[in-house]
Amino acid sequence: MSGPGFRVLRAGVEHIELLAPLFDAYRQFYQQTSDSAAAEEFLRARLANDESVVFLAQDDDGNAIGFTQLYPAFSSVRLRSMWILNDLYVTPSARRQGVAVALMHQARQHAIETAAGGLELQTGEDNAAAQALYRDEGWKLEEGYLHFFLDVD
Repeated sequence: MSGPGFRVLRAGVEHIELLAPLFDAYRQFYQQTSDSAAAEEFLRARLANDESVVFLAQDDDGNAIGFTQLYPAFSSVRLRSMWILNDLYVTPSARRQGVAVALMHQARQHAIETAAGGLELQTGEDNAAAQALYRDEGWKLEEGYLHFFLDVD
């Protein structure tokens, strides 16, 4: 998949050096301390162990400009596999150029190709730009459920 000035590909371990800085920037966007080595190690483990699927957007010069990471999940209610669109990030200089949309379309296509029941994601309540993008792309806010988290650290 591609757009004007960029292309999207499925990333492998060979793309870690391109992905790690983006992943670290994504984490910083969510108020995490920068840790390039840990970001690289985390991504390498996910990809090497086939625990996630990452799609990478590159500009025409081969620079990494965005990514999305999907994790497999299952729905007992739907009796189907699903994908969690856990991470979506586009560099500030590449925003509003269709990169996020292309990454989301690639994630949707992957869900179709793997016969998944759907995709799900969560975002911050204050991330209005992301929420608008998701709605524009046909995502629906699932009402009637509350999201809980138990920190076990």
